[in-house]
Amino acid sequence: MRYWVETLGCPKNQVDSDKLSGRLASGGLSPAARPEAADVVVVNTCAFVEAAREESIGVVLDLAARRRPGARLVVTGCLAERYGAELAAALPEVDRVAGFGEDLLPTPVSLGPTRGAKVPAFDLLELPRPPASAPWAYLKVAEGCDRHCGFCAIPSFRGRQRSRHLDDLLAEVDALGAREVVLVAQDLASYGRDLGRAGAIGELVEAVAARVDRVRLLYLYPSQLTDGLIDVIGATGCAYFDLSLQHVSRPLLAAMRRWGSAERYSERIARIRERFPDAALRSSFIVGYPGETEEDHDRLLGWVGEEELDWVGLFPFSVEEGTYAAGLGDQVPAGLVAERLAELGELQDAITARRRTALIGTRTRVLVDAPGVGRSHREAPEIDGIIRLPADLPVGTWQEVLVTGAEGPDLEAVPVARAGGAGVGPAGVGAAGARVEVGVGG
Repeated sequence: MRYWVETLGCPKNQVDSDKLSGRLASGGLSPAARPEAADVVVVNTCAFVEAAREESIGVVLDLAARRRPGARLVVTGCLAERYGAELAAALPEVDRVAGFGEDLLPTPVSLGPTRGAKVPAFDLLELPRPPASAPWAYLKVAEGCDRHCGFCAIPSFRGRQRSRHLDDLLAEVDALGAREVVLVAQDLASYGRDLGRAGAIGELVEAVAARVDRVRLLYLYPSQLTDGLIDVIGATGCAYFDLSLQHVSRPLLAAMRRWGSAERYSERIARIRERFPDAALRSSFIVGYPGETEEDHDRLLGWVGEEELDWVGLFPFSVEEGTYAAGLGDQVPAGLVAERLAELGELQDAITARRRTALIGTRTRVLVDAPGVGRSHREAPEIDGIIRLPADLPVGTWQEVLVTGAEGPDLEAVPVARAGGAGVGPAGVGAAGARVEVGVGG
């Protein structure tokens, strides 16, 4: 029998899919080349916001129509966990809706001791996974979240934070065989706190960095970003800081039940840039949260323009059942939200293009991800721009390159050894620095 796993949503979902694939393979199934050739089609869904749920349902219906006669369609992931019975009733095309803790194979799996943690009967977090299929891989270090952000329903169906033990994580790093490891969790900087080891994220970063060429962190709450953690991250050689800010208006952040303000965020960013001038910075912002005024929006516009982050993700506010924000009045009209998104997107596109163009003529070290595609410390996989390279550079190798051009979020480069004495100059620049995102938690 053959299987196909379709993954939607955030990097944490991708790790779950890798572990589902490993579980299916351990049960004797082999991967299919395409969904139409599979005997079992699994859709790992996202339920972070309304747009992500709509996308998940659309993909399920599309695969239901495309599957071969007799193939089973299984829906799992966040949407299945959050709306299991409702989803099964609404989608008769689906053969099974499997929430968290449900094995996709009939034979029970033994996970070994749980070290006292309260876990589902079937815990993806601790399942083995296949070796990395690319030169890089995500590493999910914890499940769930202990925060209570006003807009986020994830803790209601992912549960409280459960950090993995360091030795288990390092064993997975060794088994993956990747040259770059990207650490992910809902609240990454709080790794270890539930184990009585607050601040353990620094130890984890150093331990992973000792095993791989590059370690990268995604989704850091700014309140957890201490000077010590900044230094630990920078010392790895990958000064990439993805800060989950969401807004800069202090009253609006208070309504979001979030820490921070424009001044505090600027201070954190200044500390990063003082220590590591070549650092890359990414963040995400919610537009149209209930009560967002023109003054709030202008404050965000002004801050984004002043700080000039390399990458920005933009989310339209989504009313999520069961969250604090779902009960708030003063909703921002959808048309106004769209206008504000467009204004912020245009601003950030110009910033990203300008910052990318400024790199023309510089040298950087890249990991070749695929033929003709590489990334430096400035580009996280799958969410940022790329560096276009000569197609003959071996995948999985490190290359010292000279940046020769820029187009929107992407750069063009050649190996320094091939650059010779050729001059370089500005290249055409497009606009694609800001992303309106629908399925990334944080």
